[in-house]
Amino acid sequence: MPDTTANPPAVERQYHIECGVGDVGRYVLLPGDPGRVPLIASFLERAEKVAQHREYTTYTGWLGDTKVSVTSTGIGGPSTAIAVEELAAIGADTFIRVGTSGLMQPFMQSGDLVVVSGAVRDEGTASHYMPMAFPAIADLDVVECLREACAAAGRRHHVGLSHSKDSFYGEVQPERMPMADQLQANWKAWVMGGVLCSEMEAATLFVVSSVLHKRAGGLMIALNENPKTLAPLCETAVDAVRRLIALDRAA
Repeated sequence: MPDTTANPPAVERQYHIECGVGDVGRYVLLPGDPGRVPLIASFLERAEKVAQHREYTTYTGWLGDTKVSVTSTGIGGPSTAIAVEELAAIGADTFIRVGTSGLMQPFMQSGDLVVVSGAVRDEGTASHYMPMAFPAIADLDVVECLREACAAAGRRHHVGLSHSKDSFYGEVQPERMPMADQLQANWKAWVMGGVLCSEMEAATLFVVSSVLHKRAGGLMIALNENPKTLAPLCETAVDAVRRLIALDRAA
């Protein structure tokens, strides 16, 4: 009997995202909320829904003659890692996290954009890929294209670190947790260290992408209240992809 472990049979469609080869482009924007996928896709040309399963909704459209996709990841590291793994398996190689975050610095205003260049690994998923000493950093070309897109649109923005955690309520209501002292001390350290915003996916995205030898970055909107509109965030992220396409063609 032949050994099939080294060469597993090809899977026509990925199990969780229900997409196959040809369904997505090499560039994929990654919101957490499936409800935000159509909004981001509205800034693409000829975008259509290609799959919807569990927390994963995928639309694919075009920027000129280049196919670009949007796939929701759900909340947190585990579902983000699944999305990146399965998207990479069918041809995606550039990922941009597009989402909301809590602002952390007093000089920031609600609604500022944050180009995430690296992330605090205060989460567990990425530790199943690399030891904690391994940094969660974004690809420099992706960071630069995101920064240029923010500047071109005239939007207030910052470039720097995000804090990726596993527990939403451990951040927003730390005082009621048994580990309150540790949670509050850590938060104070992140703020003193200059971390700009807090979210739940960037560290996982960056580490998994590094392990898979793919590119990743993140664009967050930092908020202290519910957003009135996410259109500026989404439009800026799509413009960054347009800039990446041009950069890749010139390489």
